Amino acid sequence: MQNLFDVEGKAIVITGGAGVLCGSLARELAGRGAKVCVADYDLEGAKRLCGEIESDGGVAVAVKCNVLDKDLVQSAFDAAVKELGGVDVLINGAGGNKKEATTSPDMSFFDIPADAIRSVFDLNFIGTLLPSQVFGKYMAEKGRGIVLNISSMNAFRPLTKIAAYSAAKAAVSNFTQWLAVHMCQNYSKDIRVNAIAPGFFLTDQNRFLLTDEKTGELTPRGKCIVDHTPMGRFGDADELAGTVLWLLSDAAKFVTGIVVPIDGGFSAFSGV
Repeated sequence: MQNLFDVEGKAIVITGGAGVLCGSLARELAGRGAKVCVADYDLEGAKRLCGEIESDGGVAVAVKCNVLDKDLVQSAFDAAVKELGGVDVLINGAGGNKKEATTSPDMSFFDIPADAIRSVFDLNFIGTLLPSQVFGKYMAEKGRGIVLNISSMNAFRPLTKIAAYSAAKAAVSNFTQWLAVHMCQNYSKDIRVNAIAPGFFLTDQNRFLLTDEKTGELTPRGKCIVDHTPMGRFGDADELAGTVLWLLSDAAKFVTGIVVPIDGGFSAFSGV
């Protein structure tokens, strides 16, 4: 039974791998014997993470990757194959929101610039689609492989203020299902495509939306989220690992086209 969840020796590329959540996944997977490629626009951050992983005895390489430029994604793919000897898994972790696409007392929905909306949508959706094209073609030629996308609870229940991000993550969830069917029907039954949908985890991006920078206390938004999470807290980054290990291993051999919430019960709670 233990071997069902084995990822030892798998070559795993993680876009956005230098971030808080994907960085935690990189550490966990490398700690279980996977060979990890941290592909990130922030090359220095990727190198620091890989240095930490290697200090702990893991195998990790850093490559520069801009997920919005297909030629640069191809270059990252070429570097990953050269360093790892191949690719078994792609984790599409690059994504995020931006202040300019978020409503606030200073920014009405009616005034959000189209460029800001386009930027958020492209980073999350196009930034998932382009790597899936490049790495997916390689998997189609091999006849096997795994793609894991990072969606969000916003795809299930859009949050206030972040219309562009919610819509983009809904597109990621839909694309996950579409690609799972497409790869099975046209290339190989041994190519699986799934996604996880994290709930609320404190990251560098959202920390000061959810907690007060000076006091560390919850902001009204942070308190509202915790009050609507039956487990009564934010998630810890390492709590994504168990679900990811399942989806990347033979334990999920007959699982494709799903989006798994990891949210402390947020999606199950109606508020009353």
